[in-house]
Amino acid sequence: MRLAILMANTDESTFAQAHPDDGEKFTALIRVVRPNWTFDVFSVKDGVFPPTLNYDGLLITGSPASVHDGMAWINRLEALIRQAVTNRVPMFGACFGHQIIAQALGGTVSRNPDGWVLGRVETIFVPDGRTVPIYAAHKEQVTILPENAKIIATTSGCEVAGFSIENHILTTQYHPEMSKEFIAALLEAFADEIGHDVTLTATQTLKSGTDMTALAEWIAAFFEQAQPQMV
Repeated sequence: MRLAILMANTDESTFAQAHPDDGEKFTALIRVVRPNWTFDVFSVKDGVFPPTLNYDGLLITGSPASVHDGMAWINRLEALIRQAVTNRVPMFGACFGHQIIAQALGGTVSRNPDGWVLGRVETIFVPDGRTVPIYAAHKEQVTILPENAKIIATTSGCEVAGFSIENHILTTQYHPEMSKEFIAALLEAFADEIGHDVTLTATQTLKSGTDMTALAEWIAAFFEQAQPQMV
């Protein structure tokens, strides 16, 4: 399996440079369960896009950028998403990736009414009702689904915590690639920007971690089931 990771994270801070980038995080995550898969990382936020869509799937990362920023790379990414849909290339999106897929396909992304959502979030998967903890770091969320999309997960503060379209698009508002140690360091590094109360509340959610292996299996299984079946 060969995937293209479209890295959208625009954070160039000292903190970001001290940690693996999102391409490395997702590569390491999925290789826990699929060690033989290969990954090509494209820094789309720098205007570096895959020259072809001849991949088994695309994975779009998170970003502190807003889908509403109007940057040239964001517009180009939306066009690539629409082309991937036309070509039936499977896509997985996390946080910003979730939002940009929704917007590119006609959905709506709005600011969270309560501001930052950070820390460990209990995500309820539809329709079986499983509760799966995943880490969050976002200020915006999908409020109107694109055509043909179905909600696959929800939380108390985010109705569209994830969606799917048929068998070739899967998204989550959250960050399966983030470890407990990384989110704790993130909260500490940006406490002044986030605010004391939000930082404290988010930090208190980190008493328990997430099952990153199960989340990796979820992503990998999505790409596997989305492949054309031999007749």
